[in-house]
Amino acid sequence: MGAALCLLSAACFGAMAIFGKLAYQAGVSPGTLLLVRFSLAAALLGMVLLARQDLRREAPGPPGEPADRPAAARRRLLATAVGLGAVGYATQASLFFSALQLMDASLLSLILYTYPVLVTVAAVLLGRDRLTPGRGGPAAVRRRGRTPRVPRAALVAASCGTLLVLLGAGGVSFHPRGALLAFGAAITYTGYILVADTVVHRLPPVVLSALVMAGAAGTLGARALLTGGVDLDFRMPGWFWLACIAVVSTVLAMLTFFAGLKRTGPSTAAILSTFEPVVTTGLAALTLGESLSAVQLVGGVLVLSSVAVLQVRPARNQDRDAAGPSAPVQLAGQPWRVRR
Repeated sequence: MGAALCLLSAACFGAMAIFGKLAYQAGVSPGTLLLVRFSLAAALLGMVLLARQDLRREAPGPPGEPADRPAAARRRLLATAVGLGAVGYATQASLFFSALQLMDASLLSLILYTYPVLVTVAAVLLGRDRLTPGRGGPAAVRRRGRTPRVPRAALVAASCGTLLVLLGAGGVSFHPRGALLAFGAAITYTGYILVADTVVHRLPPVVLSALVMAGAAGTLGARALLTGGVDLDFRMPGWFWLACIAVVSTVLAMLTFFAGLKRTGPSTAAILSTFEPVVTTGLAALTLGESLSAVQLVGGVLVLSSVAVLQVRPARNQDRDAAGPSAPVQLAGQPWRVRR
């Protein structure tokens, strides 16, 4: 059941780029899409939290921190969560949907999915992980209290795969500016994850998601006011695709991921999430007539295989709770999964 929930979540997230393309065809602008998506998602998550009090149960803090956090510390925690949405998530989503205007959904999904590798590289640079030529022995490393290792071969394969995806542009419409925006979205999401690591263990997942959505909606609402308001002059199908993005590819996707994560654990959930770009590519071929060249397909397989290898560090996940929140976490595994 847990694996099925994770796959359903990946499918919901994977369909978002398709919904976005169809919304654009119905006359929806990127700014309107983002504002409606985040506002509706925040409202729906708020209703879920009102209906399910158990989802509001606060997560335990780091060792030594009192169960009842001081009011100032709690305010800082909530402000950080809102700031994640207001700055990081709003920026990442804006870059993603701007790129979606310029390039095919299938290619965009593969470029964006370099972010787990970018997170791993950043973790190495920050001293949270260590490179090793092969799979290494993370369990032994953790027992000795050292920094966990990252297989260097996986990073090399991911880099080669990304190059193949970009250089193999054949059947798809390749747009350099769109590719830059897509990489910008991946880099922004990397920074978002690294900052989210400071609060993810201290807030319930659905509460964190709702705060992030509210923060993003606030930023995009302010931007709309400063730039002349929101353009709602589009056809009725546009509202349908907007609802699909907010309900299916945001709220349902997050709730099913959290439910699957609870049953399978972070490593399995993260590996199953690599199904997401596969869904995007398949749906883009079926509904939008998009296609990837053979070289790009090989590159995509390399990227996704590398992501899967980077997730298979079971000792870090199995011992995380026992080791405490100060222990290194599986950054690339995206257990926070508040997505585009």
